[in-house]
Amino acid sequence: FREGEHMTKEATYTKGGEFLLREFQPNEIFTPEDFSETHQMIAKTTEDFINGEVMPHVKEIDEMRHEINVALLRKAGELGLLSIDIAEEYGGLGLDKTSSMIVAEKVGPTGAWAVSYGAHAGIGTLPIVYFGTPEQKAKYLPKFATAEWVSSYSLSEPGSGSDALSAKTTAKLSEDKKYYVLNGTKMWLSNAGFADVYITFAQIDGDKFTAFIIEKGYPGVSTAPEEKKLGIKGSSTRQLILENAKVPVENIVGEIGKGHLVAFNILNIGRFKLGASAIGGAKNAINEAVKYADQRKQFGKKLHQFPLIKHKIAEMAIRTFVGDSMVYRTAGMIDNLVGSVDKASPDAPKLVLKSIEEYAAECGMLKVYCSEVLDYVVDEGVQILGGYGYSEEYPMARAYRDARINRIFEGTNEINRLLASGMLVKRASKGELPLFGYAQQLFGELMTPSFDGNGEDELLGAERKLVSNAKKITVLMLGAAAQKYMMTIQDEQEVLAAVTDMMMETYGMESVLLRVLKKAEKSGEAANQIHIDMVRVFVNDAMGRVAQSATNILATIAEGDALRTQLAALKRLTKLTPVNTFALRRKISDAVVEMGGYKL
Repeated sequence: FREGEHMTKEATYTKGGEFLLREFQPNEIFTPEDFSETHQMIAKTTEDFINGEVMPHVKEIDEMRHEINVALLRKAGELGLLSIDIAEEYGGLGLDKTSSMIVAEKVGPTGAWAVSYGAHAGIGTLPIVYFGTPEQKAKYLPKFATAEWVSSYSLSEPGSGSDALSAKTTAKLSEDKKYYVLNGTKMWLSNAGFADVYITFAQIDGDKFTAFIIEKGYPGVSTAPEEKKLGIKGSSTRQLILENAKVPVENIVGEIGKGHLVAFNILNIGRFKLGASAIGGAKNAINEAVKYADQRKQFGKKLHQFPLIKHKIAEMAIRTFVGDSMVYRTAGMIDNLVGSVDKASPDAPKLVLKSIEEYAAECGMLKVYCSEVLDYVVDEGVQILGGYGYSEEYPMARAYRDARINRIFEGTNEINRLLASGMLVKRASKGELPLFGYAQQLFGELMTPSFDGNGEDELLGAERKLVSNAKKITVLMLGAAAQKYMMTIQDEQEVLAAVTDMMMETYGMESVLLRVLKKAEKSGEAANQIHIDMVRVFVNDAMGRVAQSATNILATIAEGDALRTQLAALKRLTKLTPVNTFALRRKISDAVVEMGGYKL
């Protein structure tokens, strides 16, 4: 942050992408074990509301009973769950991002209602929170905080999905200069059937991509019939049709021609929250699977006593625990940086947004990783339930259907895989991240015999060494790819995606390692043995995935002797003594079953 930007103190913070460039200590990261009393109260309030008010109605919600959706949003508003991100002066709570993540996580298991909640309290509200004028905030945010008015968000069109900036919806200033006249069709609006407000985008004069607030009652505004969807059936999804729609000039959000800043920044926050929501859904699916596996008997034994079922339960728990660790580590980094913003400054919303934007790569990784964890968990959940898992009479079928959209929401996982690594390359090219210099340094060190270190005697010392090596491999691959392709690296999508996969594995490995070391420092090794076992299994397996991605990249950018030399160096960095993951998974599964589900 530059001088004069109303920071209360010199901001000391972890830069986005810095997790690849240095070693972190357990006390440097935030974990769920660090929740404050306020965080715990929010978690309890949200969980009680979800279990007592929403979950009993999920079947009715799936039957498109939208009046239930709205009634539940209003009850959530009464509890303050819609206004976590809204400033107090506009009827909100103005709490930290960790609080937002906690609510998103607890809402996650509700499926369709989670979409309604997120579309309203997240992407439907935040454009006005961060880009709205004081007049817009005063008009809309108090009504959004109570769900007196329900909001929605619209970016896609029939001909533009991931390529959002190619939107064809047009906006022309009226002759009296009081209105913009909008024409076009927007797609996939969640909440469209009962929304009072649509945050949407159009091209002013055909080339100035701009955000607008559109109210349901404006002339020329209508919606198409409900879409018939694979999952999240109870969320309302329609097209927004604009036929000479008259939108007041004061309803522009942000600046004319800079709608991309609204769209992409809000999607970035949406990705962050989606990661938390997916982890909440995964935890709930594990609970359902464990409950069934403890009741169902086959061949005279409970289902969870069979080793292959143990393997599934353990892996479901491990991946979810890793995703959970990544989500709240990121929340902690964002809150640390946001905490240095002077909230009394008129620039505060922009500076908060800038703080979140710092971690755009991490937010993209969370969205991809956690949505894929959820898909894995619900798929294995169906398998554990067998035929009952395929029956709509059991909750796993709904969880399976509802999970699938998350890999498409908020930018597809393919797009996010390109963005996460691409952002780091761009920042390094601008000199904002010393990634390339570090890659050169690592290459030099790799040629010396002293590169391999020890330090494996301490708790999880071997795993810590592997995490360190995973960082080095990822930086080396990013540096080598950038040097090979230079300005055309964006065309090498397979390489960028493979690097992002390595980034996710590395961030996940370190996040869970540091979390467990922090837990062990506080309550001892014996009390955290299952968590220690989870780290050992995950790092063992993740290192193999890092090695495979790196091998694929090297085979793409090198050949002959150069390839053989680089593969030999890679082998040094990925060398490990395998752990008995079969035995450890059995122990982990037994612990999860004994707990009665995910209580890690």
